[in-house]
Amino acid sequence: MGKKFSGASQLLSRFRSWIQAGAALLTNLHLPNFLKGGLYQGAGKTVCVPGLNCYSCPAASGACPIGAFQAVVGSSKFSFSYYITGFLILLGVLLGRFICGFLCPFGWFQELLHKIPTKKLSTKKLKPLRYFKYAVLLVMVFLLPAFLVNDVAMGDPFFCKYLCPQGVLEGAIPLSLANSGIRAALGSLFTWKFGILLAVIVLSVLFYRPFCKWLCPLGAFCALLNKASLFQMKVDKNKCVSCGKCARACKMDVDVTKTPNHTECIRCGMCIRACPTNAVCFRYGFGDGKDKAKAAETLQTNNNNKPANKKSS
Repeated sequence: MGKKFSGASQLLSRFRSWIQAGAALLTNLHLPNFLKGGLYQGAGKTVCVPGLNCYSCPAASGACPIGAFQAVVGSSKFSFSYYITGFLILLGVLLGRFICGFLCPFGWFQELLHKIPTKKLSTKKLKPLRYFKYAVLLVMVFLLPAFLVNDVAMGDPFFCKYLCPQGVLEGAIPLSLANSGIRAALGSLFTWKFGILLAVIVLSVLFYRPFCKWLCPLGAFCALLNKASLFQMKVDKNKCVSCGKCARACKMDVDVTKTPNHTECIRCGMCIRACPTNAVCFRYGFGDGKDKAKAAETLQTNNNNKPANKKSS
């Protein structure tokens, strides 16, 4: 593992918070719309952003991939969204859950809440809950919008409508504050979603990224491609001293030395900063680097044996 890769990994992980803030700003460029109480409806809304960011946010500069997928699947004109599915697969292969760790506004929001000084709770004993997000992806994002349709063959965006707290945080609350008509129309559905948002806020103060771990369908989709992603974690076994500091530093309950590309790894880089020997770093490209390392070791061994062979002959 070269010093170049190790240094770049340290730099990237060190400035992650700034990258998250920049990604959130780029995803929500139209800030004056918060005061106007209206939505940006330009050409940018036809393009999906990588993270979970509500289409109905006044400042949103693009469309949420999960919301867009449900809108197409639930439409009477289309039965499947090749563009959005292809976009999600492309992001998954190129970046994996790096999207969760660096580019998702709602993930950043949860991390900011977790910085509030109070007692923190571990999620290590709650690992079975992490599989619930795959059920949300399958049932609420794929199946229900496609098969539970009304008289005109249109399905509801079930995840966005009934579960996603980002829609309330970025959409319903700011729009209702700026628009009295919207405020007067709020009903039981808003109350339900607002309750979910409050629950996520409280849990985020106590637990690290609870929505990402247990409920987020976008995180579930990226997790399925995490091991195949070009953006990976690499552990140099020659440098690793098995101190366990990386595993203790990981708030996603992953031991990078055992499973460097675990489905729950969001590439946050906490393990990189915790490692005393710089044995952990980011890696971009095909494979895991083991073949190259083994080939280099074999070449070195052969070179060392050549003088001995000549002397014996």
